Amino acid sequence: MTTTTLNQFELQDRFGRQVTARLEAGTAELPRDVGERLRAFREQALTRRKKASLRTAVAVGVSGGAATLTFGDESVGWWGRIASALPLVALVAGLFLIHTIQNERRASEVAEVDAALLTDDLPPAAYADPGFLQFLKSGRE
Repeated sequence: MTTTTLNQFELQDRFGRQVTARLEAGTAELPRDVGERLRAFREQALTRRKKASLRTAVAVGVSGGAATLTFGDESVGWWGRIASALPLVALVAGLFLIHTIQNERRASEVAEVDAALLTDDLPPAAYADPGFLQFLKSGRE
């Protein structure tokens, strides 16, 4: 934070302390029920101020040179949870689709090789014969 921001916070805190001191001084003269209501309202105001300061302090954080944006104390509703889960669902569906497509391609390649072996003039046992490999090598030379 900059020094002007710190000075502004210091001024606000000083003003708050002065107001609190004057309110405390005047509560001795008030009836008890009014004093209790004022005390309850002061506690609510302090709680709200703490929540507001936490929300603004947590809203933007800097970590390792990267800025992150968070929602602070606000709870995310059902729609927010669903929206945050959608990218994960899309990723899993995409990976499943890629896996299925790859399996189909492999199966079609194996089927093509099998079809070529079965429709060839040579019997499939000839490909397993070690002498056939020698025949192929000598045929190339």
